[in-house]
Amino acid sequence: MAEREWFDKDYYKVLGLTSSATDKEITRAYRKLAKQFHPDTHPGSEEKFKEISVAYDVLGDDVKRKEYDEVRRHGPAASGLGGTGTGGFNFQTGDFSDLGDLFGGLFGNSRRQRSQPQRGADLETALHLSFRDAVIGVTTTVNLPTNEACHTCKGTGGAPGSEFVTCERCQGRGVINDDQGPFAMSSVCPVCQGRGGHFAVACPTCHGTGREPSSRRVNVRIPPGVVDGQRIRLKSKGSPGVHGGPAGDLYVDVHVTSDLRFDRRGRNVTTNVKVPLTQVMLGATVEVPTLDGPVTLKIPAGTQPGTTMRVKGRGVPAHGRNASGDLLVTVSVAVPKKLTKRQRTLVEQLATALNESDEAEVASD
Repeated sequence: MAEREWFDKDYYKVLGLTSSATDKEITRAYRKLAKQFHPDTHPGSEEKFKEISVAYDVLGDDVKRKEYDEVRRHGPAASGLGGTGTGGFNFQTGDFSDLGDLFGGLFGNSRRQRSQPQRGADLETALHLSFRDAVIGVTTTVNLPTNEACHTCKGTGGAPGSEFVTCERCQGRGVINDDQGPFAMSSVCPVCQGRGGHFAVACPTCHGTGREPSSRRVNVRIPPGVVDGQRIRLKSKGSPGVHGGPAGDLYVDVHVTSDLRFDRRGRNVTTNVKVPLTQVMLGATVEVPTLDGPVTLKIPAGTQPGTTMRVKGRGVPAHGRNASGDLLVTVSVAVPKKLTKRQRTLVEQLATALNESDEAEVASD
């Protein structure tokens, strides 16, 4: 149900939108701003990030957005009128059967409804992984911005020892009545903002808000084989719920750094190995790097440049129903850039011998 802050805060403006924005435009604007002001990459932006997250928590939920729009149109008392804004009174049919609900909403029901459980906001965070950690999986932690009760005033908003002064406008009730013919509409007091008064001296730490920015660490288990740009949802790891409501979810956007030696092809890891010309011609056993240390690979005599060889089980580890991947090794030939006189002579002799061999084979055919 709508909170008092809904009347004071233009969440559309927070996201840089108008009230006619579509659901896709709201999601797109939130993701852009969340990345722009994320505290992990922009220290000091905790409050802005929280403001953006709260705005999206309301506008990104169809039910909450409808209630929020009602509050913005009709004032705080609209939060007690239910989803239709009429408390069950149908003006077209003349059905007065639910007038009790209507009057209950107009005369104080909003406070009771605002105490109902509410789901916490979903949060987003970015996680940067090395190529190896992305392939084999890793358990790590992320820091999430949050607010907690101010340690100085214990959440009251007043300086220690400061007197709480009753609001003269609403006489401490937090709401004022506005006569509308036969009905008396109640709205949040514009002077005390529904608190019923104020402290004579505001808390010097939180400046009267009762909250101060903090952070919490959340363990994140990254499964083997995640790719750059992948989004992982961690259920109930977002903002805590209000009044016993469930926590929101945490969405982790994964960014994988490239590796000079390795690349990915599905669940297979790829790499290249340069083999001297003579070893390719005669055959050899060479050392090949893997993510878990080097292994030996047999190069058969006459292996052609560009040949891809497979090392079983050295790719992405098995996870769930996915079998483990392999290491795909592409062979390239290391050709000497310079030759000594003797080496050149030997190569020329080899070339002559190979040509003579080719001619003999053609003749025999």
